[in-house]
Amino acid sequence: MTIDSSAARRARIAGMTASAAAMVVLVSACGGTGEGSTSSAKNFSYLSVTENTTVKTALTTLSKGACKTAQNAQPLKVETVPQASLDQKLQLLAGQDGLPVQFAAGNAPTLTQQLYKSGKVADLEKELKKLGVYDQLEPAALSTIKALYGGKVAVLPYEYNIEGIFYNKKVFDDNGIAVPGTWDELVAASAKLEAKGIQPFSASGQQGWPLTRLISGYLYRSLGPDALQAVADGEAKLTDPGYVKAAQEVADLGKKGYFGKGVGSIDYDTSMNQFLAGKAAMLYMGSWALANIADEKQNTVGADNVGFMPFPAVSGGKGSVDQYPSNVGLGIALGAKSFDKKTGAWVSCITKNYGSTALKDQGAISGFKVNTDVEDSNEVTTQVRDTISSSQQNVLWFEALFSTKATTVSQTNAASLVSGSMSAEKFMQTVQDALSSK
Repeated sequence: MTIDSSAARRARIAGMTASAAAMVVLVSACGGTGEGSTSSAKNFSYLSVTENTTVKTALTTLSKGACKTAQNAQPLKVETVPQASLDQKLQLLAGQDGLPVQFAAGNAPTLTQQLYKSGKVADLEKELKKLGVYDQLEPAALSTIKALYGGKVAVLPYEYNIEGIFYNKKVFDDNGIAVPGTWDELVAASAKLEAKGIQPFSASGQQGWPLTRLISGYLYRSLGPDALQAVADGEAKLTDPGYVKAAQEVADLGKKGYFGKGVGSIDYDTSMNQFLAGKAAMLYMGSWALANIADEKQNTVGADNVGFMPFPAVSGGKGSVDQYPSNVGLGIALGAKSFDKKTGAWVSCITKNYGSTALKDQGAISGFKVNTDVEDSNEVTTQVRDTISSSQQNVLWFEALFSTKATTVSQTNAASLVSGSMSAEKFMQTVQDALSSK
């Protein structure tokens, strides 16, 4: 979820599933060695994805400054591959026992979990505690990593995003609307805005995930933070009454016209622009949108007029408003065999300095603590950073534990749900069927 210049990347990565349709089969070991397979790698080799320039830029900056000692002992060497080719590249390198010292974890957490179980990925909880820097990771980021990787700290959080509802402060104030604390208050505020000719929400039905995120938000607030884990574990189904109700509540927003006209044809950039141009009062989005909000050319309503609120509570629900949906983008794993003292020096320096460097130079929020004073570009960025620092428990998103097939079915049918051409029962049945299929 890198805050990057490519809008297409933001849209694609934001909707990325955190699960694969099937377990990834590792390429059989076929001999051969790579730099990462030795006990003492010559370079601090890093395999990244071409689309992500944020991490590479920050590491390069560190190599010339705070981490110069580590750089002199083990020079940074960056290689990139297109993100679509990453999983295949990792499988090939793993099969050759040639994983680099540091690498972007696979698009599917199942791949990284397999590499971890086979002893090819370092146990970062153990290594960071040994280095005395485990406390440099934000608790919320750790919670997210463990949720994605079977309770293990298998990656470092070079990116960290939380999700919630950005809103237009001026529109709220001008119409006497307080920040909604409950779902009922959110619906009432939407009705008030709609009655005054103001579109309540901007959302991309073309992407689908900005709509399904609302379903999972309702589920987490009504049924609790384990609502979708229960589905993944087979203890509940999306067709159960409580789950269908969540889909129905979101469908009702569409039925009342709260997403405006033609939501199914609205793409990511258009939905963002609608909000930043003041054409919609609210936008459900992740904190990667802070880059757009800070851009004066894009944001004509002004950053000072943008606020951030958590998904509201559901009356009588088991969830809490301080449980934020979150992700770590493409986490960064380290090879187990190449994790020596030189690599440890790099990792120690990164955990202490990366958070400040990425925020100061690129406005990017990571899962590392910020140990130096960095002046935020606006108030909403400060609000999000404070929220991340104080958050102790986080949840995932609707498709996070789904198969690739179920993810596609969910996101391609989301617009039909809010437009009324597919009932809540049918929508949830269709996604459940995709989940249940082999």
